[in-house]
Amino acid sequence: MKIDLHTHILPRQWPDLRERYGYGGWVRLEETCDGCARMMVDDEFFREVQANLWDPSVRLADCDRAGVHVQVLSTVPIMFSYGAKPADTLDLSRLLNDHIAGVCDEFPDRFVGLGTVPMQDASLAVKELERCVKELHLPGVQIGSHVNGANLDDPAIFEVFEAAQALGAAVFVHPWDMLGKDRMGKYWLPWLVGMPAETSLAICSVIFGGVLDRLPDLRIAFAHGGGAFAFTLGRIEHGYRVRPDLCAVAAPTSPRELVGRFYVDSLVHDAGALRYLVDVMGVDRVAFGSDYPFPLGETEPGSLIEAAEGFSPAERQRLRCGSALEFLGLSRDRFNAPGTADATITA
Repeated sequence: MKIDLHTHILPRQWPDLRERYGYGGWVRLEETCDGCARMMVDDEFFREVQANLWDPSVRLADCDRAGVHVQVLSTVPIMFSYGAKPADTLDLSRLLNDHIAGVCDEFPDRFVGLGTVPMQDASLAVKELERCVKELHLPGVQIGSHVNGANLDDPAIFEVFEAAQALGAAVFVHPWDMLGKDRMGKYWLPWLVGMPAETSLAICSVIFGGVLDRLPDLRIAFAHGGGAFAFTLGRIEHGYRVRPDLCAVAAPTSPRELVGRFYVDSLVHDAGALRYLVDVMGVDRVAFGSDYPFPLGETEPGSLIEAAEGFSPAERQRLRCGSALEFLGLSRDRFNAPGTADATITA
């Protein structure tokens, strides 16, 4: 059984958001041919996309070819819309969440959903988080790595984390609006360099900000293997030890001691890097994630875990699905899938 924790989806159509809200800055899909479209922000090109972004039948065919039984669906990060008016972002969040919940309801054995919430207004974010969990039966939400420049240790953001812990909701953190992007105008560097740094910044914010100490039952995961974090943990830990006056002011527990308190996905594109990530994080904190259907994702979802040497069958199965099940708070019995009775799938 393989559960892909990190995939993105959009509806095929949604209302003209500029017309709906009365100002610009919103994303729209502009179909260019059958099964092809361009994501546009007003009239500015953002990304070419294909039907696998919105058509469940295409996704399922791709999953079957790759041997992926379950995809965890979340919106495309550009749809977070944290810079818009909070009420408008709430309205858009509800539209996107209803769509994801509908796809999951139609194919309950194949899809699980994570909602999106208007993080720029904590009270509205908590309200929509509660709706996602209690009404739409989604196991959690996806949020950005910061909220309009406020890092994840911000007091307003803490309110959302606090509510997630109380609800038993999972929080998947995805990088967006990357750190240092103004210096990365060429070579796709915001995605190649900025994203790993941005994700590490998000992890360090919840560590040094004391979020993980204050919320011991919060289930939180970070995309793209946690970015640069695991590979610079030695430096981060050393800084905590030698400059406690700067690093330990809000964090009673060291970064290395908190490593077992959060999850990362497996998307590191290199077998050696995956083995090192598992060594640092622990196999029970790394979950298969592909970033389907985008170019920086795995071309063949799950192939890195299958190809990497040095994992026992039980460890490989934990990477395939056990860590994702535990993070999402789901039982393996929820899915009618091959191998669900296998005792090596632990959650």
